[in-house]
Amino acid sequence: MNFKDFNLAHEIVEGIDSMGYETPTPIQEQCIPVILEKKDLIACAQTGTGKTAAFLLPLIHKILEQDLVGKGASVLVIVPTRELALQIDQQVQGYAYFIPISSIAVYGGGDGDSWEKQTLALKNGANVIIATPGRLISQLSLGNIDCSNIRFLVLDEADRMLDMGFYDDITSIIGYIPKERQTLMFSATMPSKIRTLAKKILSNPVEVNIALSKPAEGVLQAVYVIHDHQKLELLKSLLVNKEMESVLVFSSTKINVKQIAKEFKKAGLSAEAIHSDLDQKERETVLSDYKNRKFQVLVATDILSRGIDIDGIDLVVNYDVPPDAEDYVHRVGRTARAEATGVALTFVNHDDLYRLKKIEELIESEIHKIPNPDWLGEGPDPNDVPKRDPYDRRKFKRKGFDEKKRTGKRSEVKKK
Repeated sequence: MNFKDFNLAHEIVEGIDSMGYETPTPIQEQCIPVILEKKDLIACAQTGTGKTAAFLLPLIHKILEQDLVGKGASVLVIVPTRELALQIDQQVQGYAYFIPISSIAVYGGGDGDSWEKQTLALKNGANVIIATPGRLISQLSLGNIDCSNIRFLVLDEADRMLDMGFYDDITSIIGYIPKERQTLMFSATMPSKIRTLAKKILSNPVEVNIALSKPAEGVLQAVYVIHDHQKLELLKSLLVNKEMESVLVFSSTKINVKQIAKEFKKAGLSAEAIHSDLDQKERETVLSDYKNRKFQVLVATDILSRGIDIDGIDLVVNYDVPPDAEDYVHRVGRTARAEATGVALTFVNHDDLYRLKKIEELIESEIHKIPNPDWLGEGPDPNDVPKRDPYDRRKFKRKGFDEKKRTGKRSEVKKK
C-alpha cells in the first residue's frame, strides 16, 4: 500500500513525496480511512509509529475538500508540551507545502514577542491551531481565538496531558468548541481515566490499537547493572572515539544533565544539554543544531522523552531508570524510528532494579544484562530486587517508616 491509495488530494501527495515518505505505517493505514469517513477515533500507539501524519494528512485533505483554506480555524490540536506543538506545526508546513494552509503553535514559556506573534496569527484566523492547554486557556479567556468554526478536534498524547493535571483545562477548552465536530484522541496508553474522558467527548468512536506499550522492534535493548559512581566513566568509555553520529542521553535531573554534558566536553565529545533552565529560544537552537548534526551528543531531561521527531539517532542512553515504565518506552522510542534500527542502553543501580522489573513486565520481555567491563568493577547483584519501589516515599510515610534510612523501623517523629 502507498499514500496514493487513500485518494488524498494530489497537493498532499506531492507534499508527502517531497518529504521522502512512500509507505504508510500501520497506524496510518488504519486511522486515515476512519478519519476520512468522518468518524470519531480513539487510537493507542507508541511514539515513533507515525501517528502525527495519521491525523494531519486526512485533516488537511478535509480542509481542502470542504473549502476551508483561509477561512479561519477549523482544526484544533491539543498537546501536552511546547516541543510537541512545534513539531506538529513543522509537519503541517511540510505536508501542506503546496497548499496555502496556515498553522500556529500556541505555547507558553516564551517572551513577549512570541505571545504577540501567536496572538496575531490567532486573530488572523490560522487554519490549524496546535496548542498546549494552559496557553490556549489564556488566549481563549482574552477572546483572541474564534472557535466557533472548529470542525476537527485532536487530543494528542492524551495520557500525558492527564498525568500532567490538564483534565479540567481540556474539558474547559472543549466547552468553547461546537458540539458538532469530529474528535480524535491519540494516547500511548489506555488507562481507565482515558476511557472516561473518551466517553465524555467522543461519539461512537472507532478504536485502533497499535503495538501497545512496547518499544519498536528495531531497538536493541540492554542494561548495565552498576553503582551510581560508575555511571559516568562507563558512559564516557562507550562514547569516546566511537563512530556514532547522534546520541541521546536521558537523566532524571537537570543537575545531572549539566554535569554529564560538562564532563563530555572535557573528554573531547561534542555535546550540549537541554533542560528547564533554558528559555524556549535556547531550546529551539539546541534542538535545531542537534538535528543538523552540529554536535554528537544531546543530554536531556524527560522534556524530550515524548514528542520530538528526530530520525537517525544511533544510541539512546538512560543514565537513570525513568520513574514510570511507560516513560521507558517513550525514551527508547527516540531511536529506531521510521523502521530504522538503534540501540538503547539503561544504567540500573540497586534501587532501580525494582523499576527495571516493572519495565520488563510491561514490555513482556527480559532486557539483556551486559556484564560490566573488568576495569569498572562489580556492580549490584541483579537478583537482589527490592520488594517495593525504594523511591516511593509516600508508602514509607504512610506506614511510619524512617524515610532516610528506609530500614523498616518506626520513625521517632512525634505526631502532631
